[in-house]
Amino acid sequence: MTPHPARPPLHRLRRPLWSLVVLAPLWLSGCDLLGIEPASLIAERKDAENKAIGAGCRHAARSVEQCFELNRRADKAAVFAGWKEMNDYMRENNIEAVPALPEREPVELADAKPAAAAAAAEDKAAPAKAAPGKAAPPKVPSAEEAAAPARAR
Repeated sequence: MTPHPARPPLHRLRRPLWSLVVLAPLWLSGCDLLGIEPASLIAERKDAENKAIGAGCRHAARSVEQCFELNRRADKAAVFAGWKEMNDYMRENNIEAVPALPEREPVELADAKPAAAAAAAEDKAAPAKAAPGKAAPPKVPSAEEAAAPARAR
């Protein structure tokens, strides 16, 4: 009996499957190129970032406690290690701390709300003027105006 032409014999598929099984781990070892990072690399990066936060706080003449308050999500041990390393480095090299600028509070525009309310009142009071020969655009009712006739029924 001859094999069916639509289906290759099983022994012909074994070689490609075997090579796929052997080469798959080699292909998957290049996952770093895909952006998949191992947990150890992520931990090292977080540790380095937290040390940099501590060093920056020390250079900005902030105490460790202030640094902890400003960076609540940072690991305290790593922040302290960075702060201490920068402190030692600054003492060895006679580097003066550069105080951080005071934090600014957001400026609220006192005139913005009345001006916006006045502009809205003008739009409601003044009818839309159309250019000669052109029809005025239809007025779109607000949500309150649209709900008022429904309530009256």
